[in-house]
Amino acid sequence: MLDFVIETPPVVALPVVGSEALFPVRRVYCIGRNYAAHAIEMGHDPDREAPFFFQKNPDNLDTSGIFPYPPHSADVHHEAELAVMLASGGTNIPIESALDHVFGYAIALDMTRRDLQAEMKKAGRPWEIGKAFERSAPVGQVHPVSQTGHLDHGAITLTVNGETRQEGDLNQMIWKTAEMIAYLSQYFELAAGDVILSGTPAGVGPVVKGETMEVFIEGLGSISVAVV
Repeated sequence: MLDFVIETPPVVALPVVGSEALFPVRRVYCIGRNYAAHAIEMGHDPDREAPFFFQKNPDNLDTSGIFPYPPHSADVHHEAELAVMLASGGTNIPIESALDHVFGYAIALDMTRRDLQAEMKKAGRPWEIGKAFERSAPVGQVHPVSQTGHLDHGAITLTVNGETRQEGDLNQMIWKTAEMIAYLSQYFELAAGDVILSGTPAGVGPVVKGETMEVFIEGLGSISVAVV
């Protein structure tokens, strides 16, 4: 029995459809500008180039269905995303076997303090203050790949108070799931419990308190998140 000098933090774990067991989260990787139309709306060239990633913290993932509007921002944006949950990992994983490491998929949001992110970009600084704040990644239940198959196409949409804001298809991802896993494994040692947020389609925009976001991904259903 190990003895710690402070109380140990709780393990971040997500509910799994059809199981009482939970999916424990180790790390959260997020790919940037992985849909061409979103790259264009953010002022970037959509041509395929080496992907880039940033990280959120495991405890940023939140299944409560409530998104508390964060402090020090007046421009918080929604970004609907497919989350990929890994059952295993390694380094230098070949693309051909990358999908073998996937445990399942979930609906997620990459909420962003856009004004703070823009300040960091302008200053050439990291984005974490705009991305990795508390409860910045609302997420739904994990759907095992054994039930869904691998999701390489299908609608992804986001509505705010019933109005469609984001609309795309998973087949529009510039870097596909297997490619993201293979690329990340060249720079990090991936492992069971890692989560990859796979990018967002065009239409990102601000939310305010009192609004309700609903994200739908074909094959996974939908999640509803209230902004409070």
